Amino acid sequence: MKRKGLVFGLIGLFIFFGILLGSIAWVSSIKSRKTIISIGNKIGVVEIRGLIADSKPILKVLDEYKKNSSIKGILLRIESPGGGVGPSQEIYREVVRVGKRKPVLASLGGIAASGGYYIASGAKKIIANPGTLTGSIGVIINFGNFTELFKKIGYKPITIKSGKFKDIGNPGREMKPEEKEYLEKLVKNVHEQFVRDVAKGRKLPLEKVQKIADGRVFTGQQARELGLVDDLGNFQDAVNELARMAGIKGEPKLVYPTPKRRGLLDVLFEGEIKKWFEEQFEGNLMPLRYEFVLPDVKQ
Repeated sequence: MKRKGLVFGLIGLFIFFGILLGSIAWVSSIKSRKTIISIGNKIGVVEIRGLIADSKPILKVLDEYKKNSSIKGILLRIESPGGGVGPSQEIYREVVRVGKRKPVLASLGGIAASGGYYIASGAKKIIANPGTLTGSIGVIINFGNFTELFKKIGYKPITIKSGKFKDIGNPGREMKPEEKEYLEKLVKNVHEQFVRDVAKGRKLPLEKVQKIADGRVFTGQQARELGLVDDLGNFQDAVNELARMAGIKGEPKLVYPTPKRRGLLDVLFEGEIKKWFEEQFEGNLMPLRYEFVLPDVKQ
């Protein structure tokens, strides 16, 4: 009997410690992932950094924040020179949609231009630093031309196509006048969409936006004077203003999305290798884009 009691006691002790360790691990994982399940006044932060090429991760986070009742407002932190037309428009649309349920504020960092500003214009309010580079309301499309290089190395490309515009932008030949005209109309149509959405999001007359939508970039201070930005301030100023808009009393708690697990490919394709791939394939994968080329502006 004593031996049986000892065995059951040890089993019970193991179960107890198993539950205890499991609980500690669960709580630790919750904290490390910054996933908040308790009730409180929270602000969901969405960081949009670098080239805008894939909208799905951002859309997923926005949807999660929209459904989470403990998150009272959403803060977009934008550090981007722009990116693809489709991804920028998708995120803009979702920002507008979420803004009907909860206040959304955009905080502009060092640069939020072209597609980056497109997204910001969907928010209820925009706060930028005085020296933020923003605006650049325009569309760009470019193709390389390797005809002279091909002549030197004796390479002659042969293309078989189903229609006269199917290989438009082919780097192995000169662009024809009708192809250039077609692309100009395409760019103009996308540009009109950009201008229309900015005017709607910022509640500005269409004519006013058209006058400044020639690709020019503005400082945060200039953008405020033009009505493209509401106020000047840093990230903390944006947090404080969003807390006020959301009716949060006291200091709000910031919630960040769960970080993506890194696999072997993520580790391999980092740094210079990743940068090289982006430079090589950007033009082919995303020729039509809202993008601003960052100049060397320093203080």
